[in-house]
Amino acid sequence: MCEELGFETLLSDEGFFARLFGRAPSGAGREPLYGPDLPVVLLTGGPGMGKGRLLRAVRDRFAAKVPVIHLDCASPVFEDRAGPEPGARSAATEALVEVARRLCTWQGTGGSFAFPRLFTGLAMIATGVADGTPQAVATEAERYEDLPQRRRVRGLGGGDFWRGMLRGTIRNLLATLYGQAFDPYSAAVSNALLDAVFDRAAPRGRAELERVYGAYPGAAGQPRIGLRILAADFRAGGEAREVAESFLFRALREDLEAAYASPSGWLRRVGRPGLLLDHAESPLGEQLLRAVLTDRRGGRRDRVVVVGTARRADGGAFLHGGLPPGSTTPPAEYRPADGAPPAWTRRMEEGADRAPLADGVLLLRMPLLTGDQLRRETVRRQQHAEPEGGVNRRRIDAAVARLSGGRPHTVIRLAAAAAAFRMPADANDRDLLDAPLRLPGDDAELPVAEVLLRELILDQLPVRLPAEHHAHWLDLLTHLSVAHDTECADVLLRHHQAGHVHHLTAHHVSRLLADTGWPACERHFIGDFGLRQLLVHRLYGLLPDGAAWYADHHLLRDHYARRAAGEQRTRDEDLPGDDAAGDGTPRDTAFRSLTAHRMNHHLVSGGADDVVGHLAATLPGRPRAWCAELLEIAQAPYPGGADARRERAQGLVAADGPPLRRTVDQLLHAVWLCEERTRPTGRETARTLAKLLDLLSIMDFDGAGRLSRTAADWSALAENEQPLLRCTCTEQLRRRR
Repeated sequence: MCEELGFETLLSDEGFFARLFGRAPSGAGREPLYGPDLPVVLLTGGPGMGKGRLLRAVRDRFAAKVPVIHLDCASPVFEDRAGPEPGARSAATEALVEVARRLCTWQGTGGSFAFPRLFTGLAMIATGVADGTPQAVATEAERYEDLPQRRRVRGLGGGDFWRGMLRGTIRNLLATLYGQAFDPYSAAVSNALLDAVFDRAAPRGRAELERVYGAYPGAAGQPRIGLRILAADFRAGGEAREVAESFLFRALREDLEAAYASPSGWLRRVGRPGLLLDHAESPLGEQLLRAVLTDRRGGRRDRVVVVGTARRADGGAFLHGGLPPGSTTPPAEYRPADGAPPAWTRRMEEGADRAPLADGVLLLRMPLLTGDQLRRETVRRQQHAEPEGGVNRRRIDAAVARLSGGRPHTVIRLAAAAAAFRMPADANDRDLLDAPLRLPGDDAELPVAEVLLRELILDQLPVRLPAEHHAHWLDLLTHLSVAHDTECADVLLRHHQAGHVHHLTAHHVSRLLADTGWPACERHFIGDFGLRQLLVHRLYGLLPDGAAWYADHHLLRDHYARRAAGEQRTRDEDLPGDDAAGDGTPRDTAFRSLTAHRMNHHLVSGGADDVVGHLAATLPGRPRAWCAELLEIAQAPYPGGADARRERAQGLVAADGPPLRRTVDQLLHAVWLCEERTRPTGRETARTLAKLLDLLSIMDFDGAGRLSRTAADWSALAENEQPLLRCTCTEQLRRRR
């Protein structure tokens, strides 16, 4: 099924999650992984990697056999519920209440759960209601009266040592104070509430409350003092409130632990309970993760399986204590393709209680789809469409593979759009992005590119993106799709944010992209190949005839022309050989020289003839440096419209000039075809490359003979659809084949 695409092994009866929960989806027991000190598992991967889809699949497969609760930490519902009484509720407390209420009605093995420890803390913070009267406090506390006592289950007794916390107890006791005058947060109200809890609970219940709330910071073993401090911290807001909320999460986990550790629980309950935190990179999700990781680092053990999502590859900056990347020991990680999960133990040396929170984490790297999985998905989507020939089928498969990079969500969307789509002759992969797609439950069809941009960018804005930039984030990324490094990006950002009060710099944007889970590349500012193609496609269509595309490239071309003119000596005075950078100018981060950078943008914005002239003039005497510069200039997307590069590479388009210039013209266009990576090259282009380089190698200029070796190397790469100039994002494409 689509929901499990790419996750079949993780979800199987013998898979990772069956061992993590200690029970298979079939109900069979499994030897549990880890424990009693459990790691928090973080599913890491950027947009489209299927983190939320995997969590939902885990819930659907396991929730009938073990108590597994799925919580969307980005849902506005928790803030909305907290809104009416901000002094007595918060998004965090409402999320905890939601988890508890779902478990109160769980009907699997062992029956439902009760949350008297959590209830006590929630009832205490109810004293922070705006009215502050006993009646208002009682009304607020009644919201939680279904939590403290377990529902009667056939074969089990209904009473236990929490039986004093029965429906209506708090209302009845606080009502005795009704009509008296009280200041908000009156000590009398708090005392009455504490009396209701402690005096009417059985001795074992009181002992449990003393153990739990006597451990609250500053309580010194006194539970009544601990509960009063908890309420005061909650009312204080800020970091103090977070301490109180984190302690309430501990109380919830204590209730779950008690349900399993009791004599009846030991006999009846199987496996481990689970909490699945979707969008755990949100403030609420990060707060819950921080709470459980801090407790476990401090030696508190519980059996709750906590699985969250993390966009950042390192799991999140909060895990590393503010230390820069590379200065801390990275968390343990599990890549499903590597086979069995790794062993995991917490470091026990001196100072482990002050170690970064990353010590308590196991990163599960979300798997990319293999080539076979990708092909199966595209075939499955076409089962109800008109059959197409094998050539179109293979072309569609290749386009989906390259544009998606194996990201499961992108594969699903592209495969669905391609079901009735026929690739034009000699098509660019980006042509597929115009294919119409109708989502389930939606009557309108949209180009699949619009759907993906909304789902991958607009619906997944960076958590720390300032609100004033939300409206134009997609536009900024669209223009940045033509940037290579931070300087290049800053030129575009300054231009497109002119007149704005608040500006983002390239450094800001690169950090926001990393926080969102998009990978980096040393040669492309937008480091994910598939995302860059989506944005390039949008850029070309922003204005008629690709005007926005040409304007951005001309802006960068002119910027590097000015820099080259101001910082380098003239070409006549400085023409380096093979061991020099390229043109005597300072090397930037993505190119050998400013001139190569300028020529790259000139090539893709209508200046191919000028680029040919530059290359023909600078080849003699420096074939090795020249070939490297050629690859850098040609690593560029092709604008929309008719594509004559193949014909030009094969010499079918008339060209003026001497043989050297005409041959360089053909070679440039052949290399450009190979370097763009959005169309097949194969044997025909490989033969063209070899032929043109061999022709150059026998011409009469210094160093020509060295091009014979290049001819063999480049043609072998092209024949096998390999990039001629490797970088991080093209390496990812290579691994998907």
